[in-house]
Amino acid sequence: MMKQRIYAYGRKIGLDEASVVKTCGSYYRNYGLSVRGLVMHHQIDPVEFDEQVDGSLPLEDIIKPDVELRAMLKSIKTRRWAFTNAGNNHARRVLKCLGIADLFEGITYCDYSEPDFPCKPEREAYDRAMCEAGVDDAQLCYFADDSAKNVEAALNLGWTAVLVSPAIRTMGADKTHLQIQSIHQLPTVLPQLFN
Repeated sequence: MMKQRIYAYGRKIGLDEASVVKTCGSYYRNYGLSVRGLVMHHQIDPVEFDEQVDGSLPLEDIIKPDVELRAMLKSIKTRRWAFTNAGNNHARRVLKCLGIADLFEGITYCDYSEPDFPCKPEREAYDRAMCEAGVDDAQLCYFADDSAKNVEAALNLGWTAVLVSPAIRTMGADKTHLQIQSIHQLPTVLPQLFN
C-alpha cells in the first residue's frame, strides 16, 4: 500500500508510468528513502509528500496492537529509544497502533521540514539518534532494523546491530551481525538485555 502511494505521488510530479517504479526504487536503495531522491532530483516538498503518502495511509485499520511485542519490549532492562526513517507523525501513529508508544523515552525521526534532513543509513542520522537519546558511547547502542544497509551503518559506528529479515542476508565479509526472522526473536540474540 505504501509503495502504491509513493508511485502515485511520483506520477503526480511528472514521472511517467514506465519509470516511476524503477526511479522510486532506485532512490530508496541509493538514499535510504524514496522521498530523499524525490527531494534531491525533483525538488518536491517533503512535508507535502509526508501528508499525501504516509499521512494518507489508514494505519489504524491495518496495524493492530502487538501484545507479544509489548511484553518483550517491557522486559528490556535498558532504556528504549525509537529510531526510524519515517516522519514524526507517521512514526508516532505506527507506535500507537502497535500499542507500544508509551514504552519509548523518545524517538529520532526524519524531520521533513529540515532542508536536507538526514536518514538511515547516513552517519548523521545515527549521530542524531545518539545525541537525542543522550548517549555518548556507541557501544551502549543496540539496534534492530530490517535494512541490511542500516544495520551495516550501525555496525560501522560500533553499535550492536541485529538484522530483522525472514531471508538470510549476508553483509560484507568483515561484518559480523546478528540476524532474526522476526522482531519477537530479539531476546534469543541479545539475552543480556532482558529480564
